[in-house]
Amino acid sequence: MFVVNGSNIRQPIDAMPGIARLSVDEAAREAEKGLAMGINRFLLFGIPDEKHPDGRNAWSPVESVQRTVVSLKLNFPHATVITDVCLCEYTDHGHCGILSDNPNEVVDNDATLPLLARTALSHAEAGANVVAPSAMMDGQVAAIRRELDRAGFNDTAILGYSAKYASAFYGPFREAADSAPSFGDRRAYQIQPAQRSEAMREIESDIAEGADAVMVKPTLSYLDVIHAAKTNFPTTDLYAYNVSGEFSMISAAAANGWIDRKTAAMEALLSIRRAGADHIITYFALEASKWLAETDGGIS
Repeated sequence: MFVVNGSNIRQPIDAMPGIARLSVDEAAREAEKGLAMGINRFLLFGIPDEKHPDGRNAWSPVESVQRTVVSLKLNFPHATVITDVCLCEYTDHGHCGILSDNPNEVVDNDATLPLLARTALSHAEAGANVVAPSAMMDGQVAAIRRELDRAGFNDTAILGYSAKYASAFYGPFREAADSAPSFGDRRAYQIQPAQRSEAMREIESDIAEGADAVMVKPTLSYLDVIHAAKTNFPTTDLYAYNVSGEFSMISAAAANGWIDRKTAAMEALLSIRRAGADHIITYFALEASKWLAETDGGIS
């Protein structure tokens, strides 16, 4: 869910039909709907009113993510609330960390780590069950684990965006979160599409640093990576993020009558599960739950 400040706000996202930016109260209504359909895990992304070079609103206790976490845990204490930990939505330049003084580098990896840790701590203090660092900074899981443990949040789990690729399929998300880089791209710190062995090294590193679960993102062009991840790390929970571009492609083709939305979406989700994912993050979640209630949808 994309959450914003204010109340009674439900802003449709043009590039993602059926998905909207939600104020805290609307996010609670959406969560209630999901819980009634058997969904009990919610991943939150925040869009602030103001952006700064250092992304300082990311760790503000009165920002939309922190307030939504408080609301969801108050109203639905048994729900699992997961928060995205990154700075791209909060920086005025759209990169996932603070900018480096070195002209040969885009982002200062080491200077960004304490800010990610501070953000994760603010989410844990609000009541998040799981924090999910997605900035792809080297050492981010270790930095967050140290900060959480130091503050007494030993039970707050970490879901590492361990194999996050520099993909063309993030476009609709960047519209939704207003997080497109104002210059350059993120290839310096995200994995190149040709790399699979690097993804395995990133996953291994995050597990060693204390990640409780890991993620591959996107999915449909990376089913081999999902399979390799589960084969190499069978005892670690594996999440796969069926991203915005994948959702929007199916949605657009279905809207034009070129494919059947339900059949195509369920086939895509099935392929992700078949590749080895234990958990799927998807914008089709509410629809898929409804379809699965009507029939097993080919997934067991």
